[in-house]
Amino acid sequence: MTEAEDRKPQSDEARMAFRPPAGIEVGDSESETTSEFALPRGLDVPQSQSSEPEGSAFTTPGGYSVEDASPAFTPATGIPRISLTKDLPWQDRMRTMLRMPVAERPAPERMPKVEEEGPAVPRVLDLTLRIGELLLAGGEGAEDVEAAMFAVCRSYGLDRCEPNVTFTLLSISYQPSLVDDPVSASRTVRRRGTDYTRLAAVYQLVDDLSDPESHISLEEAYGRLAEIRRNRHPYPTWVLTSASGLLAGAASVLVGGDLIVFIAAMLGAMLGDRLAWLCAGRGLPEFYQFTVAAMPPAAIGVALTLTHVDVKASAVITGGLFALLPGRALVAGVQDGLTGFYITASARLLEVMYFFVGIVVGVLVILYFGVNLGAKLDPDAALNISPRPYWQIAASMLLSLTFAVLLQQERSTVLAVTLNGGVAWVVYGAMHYTGEFSPVAATAVAAGLVGLFGQLMARYRFASALPYTTAAIGPLLPGSATYFGLLSIAQNNVDKGLVSLATAASLAMAIAIGVNLGSEISRLFLRIGSPEKRRAAKRTRGF
Repeated sequence: MTEAEDRKPQSDEARMAFRPPAGIEVGDSESETTSEFALPRGLDVPQSQSSEPEGSAFTTPGGYSVEDASPAFTPATGIPRISLTKDLPWQDRMRTMLRMPVAERPAPERMPKVEEEGPAVPRVLDLTLRIGELLLAGGEGAEDVEAAMFAVCRSYGLDRCEPNVTFTLLSISYQPSLVDDPVSASRTVRRRGTDYTRLAAVYQLVDDLSDPESHISLEEAYGRLAEIRRNRHPYPTWVLTSASGLLAGAASVLVGGDLIVFIAAMLGAMLGDRLAWLCAGRGLPEFYQFTVAAMPPAAIGVALTLTHVDVKASAVITGGLFALLPGRALVAGVQDGLTGFYITASARLLEVMYFFVGIVVGVLVILYFGVNLGAKLDPDAALNISPRPYWQIAASMLLSLTFAVLLQQERSTVLAVTLNGGVAWVVYGAMHYTGEFSPVAATAVAAGLVGLFGQLMARYRFASALPYTTAAIGPLLPGSATYFGLLSIAQNNVDKGLVSLATAASLAMAIAIGVNLGSEISRLFLRIGSPEKRRAAKRTRGF
């Protein structure tokens, strides 16, 4: 290039922003091109003497130790080290790990229990969903169902799994590693049935799978699960019908009934139970089954009033309501809400509301016709219930016993839940009748003791707490407040009736919250074998 050409103005393409100024020498090698992250020249960085190859972004830094973690890490105390002892019940261990992030969960302590090189992931997930289906259909809480599903997966070496439980749908996802595609499966719960014997058998299967000393293959687990499904109910139909009648009779004694009232309430409940079975055989929804079952006790009570028989007709109707109130679904719904499963809790409580509306419709129809026919039914009779401690304690124990039979419990648990129900009524009677406490407060304390004793028995036997708590809350159900609220509405005293129904709702919530609180207290302060505490759920917090 000549000197004249050098002085000639250059085009815009020649004077690009990336062209180095004149007089700056640039090497020909492409290695000179660096980014803003390159180290300046002349800065010596000490190189590691280790000959290990460079890892990926997911590789744990070399020399890292949890014990030597610097306080500068987030959180300030370093990453906590999780230590779950084998002495803890599997429910507590699985529940604790479910509330941890996946990256913080401890790895399984043993190899998978299968003969292949690795776990048969689809079959393990299928087994897990089938076990979860039986637990959810039996009325178990969503948190306990998730814990059981996680325990099954973890027993076969699938530690990176996430179960999810809603009211009608179970799903689970397993990701072998951070770079592998996840495997997901789901199962719909279409049929529900109350059989606590089957529930206890499923819990025993999960406990055996979680035992480090046991070696149960997938085939053996499938075989035991199929046997559990094939098992017949422990009590025949005529025993269930008789138990329903005895439950109603015992409840009528609790609210001041005598022998005639006991027999009348028993006959009304048995007739209602048979009509409900007939509707179920015809395929009618449960709403209509509850409506039909509530009519016979109310009809018998109204008939006794119209014939001027000197009995307490309100006790007959109240006793029939005790056999129908959905206490089991109510406790499960409130427990799901308190533990953070709001979708499942909403669905369960909506189910309870439909059942309750069905009972209301059945009783109101009979009361409306009875009032128009001239039946003298007195809502103020609720205030004239005289305490009879010995009769009421015996009636409460009989009520819990028959309730346990209706729930298809194992015979070995019937005695414990009967005593638990008697203790609950003693506490309630001592606080309400003797101490003159509010019935809501007395109910909450009594239900809390029921939950505490039930959780203790469940932890002692490594089983579900439902068989030890559900039947024991039977004497505390708000049958009397429900009946007198409906009666006031039938007599056009809507305001008074709504107040009474609000009291019934308050008592029901006190039962559910008390049972859950008693269970949580046992987990917090009566730890077996380890001082480890369960992490609280952070689903409702913004951090």
